[in-house]
Amino acid sequence: MNPRQMKAMMKRMGISQEDIADVEEILIKTRTQEYVFKEALVSVMTVQGQKTFQIIGEPEIKKRAAEPGKKAVQNEDIALIIEQTGATEEEAKEALEECGGQPAEAILKIMSSR
Repeated sequence: MNPRQMKAMMKRMGISQEDIADVEEILIKTRTQEYVFKEALVSVMTVQGQKTFQIIGEPEIKKRAAEPGKKAVQNEDIALIIEQTGATEEEAKEALEECGGQPAEAILKIMSSR
């Protein structure tokens, strides 16, 4: 099937596709890594209102450092949360991380969920 026929068939099915021009860099962050695509080819496909992005290129994979400004979870804070709420260590760590390292907010979060 030639590209013109393929495009016409996709249009009849409600699918549209377009390329994004002049892409310089794409960055995908996970908790532990960053995927950096330089000069990648990017296409956007729209199907029933949902957009799907296709990236063609070779990523450079980097390890991520802790986010700046994010307070590291302290053992004393975890112990305080456990003592005040009766939560497990895992629950205390999770609440503390979700509250940006603020023990008082973590305690309130746990207490309000019970």
